[in-house]
Amino acid sequence: MPETAATIALVDDDRNILTSVSIALQAEGFAVRMYADGAAALKALTDAPPDLAVLDIKMPRLDGMELLRRLREKVDVPVIFLTSKDTEIDEALGLAMGADDYIGKPFSQRLLIERIRAVLRRAASRKGLPPAAGEAAPGPAIVRGRLSMDPARHRVTWKAPAAGGGDADVALTVTEFLILEALAQRPGFVKSRDQLMDAAYQDDVYVDDRTIDSHIKRLRKKFRVVDPAFKAIETLYGVGYRFNEE
Repeated sequence: MPETAATIALVDDDRNILTSVSIALQAEGFAVRMYADGAAALKALTDAPPDLAVLDIKMPRLDGMELLRRLREKVDVPVIFLTSKDTEIDEALGLAMGADDYIGKPFSQRLLIERIRAVLRRAASRKGLPPAAGEAAPGPAIVRGRLSMDPARHRVTWKAPAAGGGDADVALTVTEFLILEALAQRPGFVKSRDQLMDAAYQDDVYVDDRTIDSHIKRLRKKFRVVDPAFKAIETLYGVGYRFNEE
């Protein structure tokens, strides 16, 4: 499927935003589905997942973060949050819940479109799509102790410590996968937050330190679901993070 055929779901109770962003996305060749209510969007997005969803955080009845939580129980759709400029805590919470990116209101439609394209490119490996012209193909499989990563299939497993030691799947977002891949490529070596930003946000998208920290917390939480003693990602305060083989 070519990138321009991707389906984008817009969920926002501000109909002016829905209309203007929809027109801009359609002009770029995207297919657009619009929802003015989070509750109404939940069933539609679960039954027919789009390629990417843009969710407003502040909505009545069912806000964007609760919508994301319920979506994550059933489908794995890349998500970009729209946040109010004065609600930085929302950004941190949204990323901690597994959103792939966020953009503050008021926003440039051009910036939003570029971020949509960036997240779609990072998500392409999930669907078995070849990289677009000029983009690198997924790297080889990575095995580091109990961790196994397959970039071509966007699959991560962790060997459970319990008797039998079976491999447990760990479902990661595209951004989480890229951060973990950057750490696991050179176990024992420290990666600064700037280096992890470069690995996960390759399209000149500005993020700050808190964003990387939120992703790291989310990674640890997901691994501790299958292994409560997980401690392979180490924090070096004031320096960055490193992956230690177990």
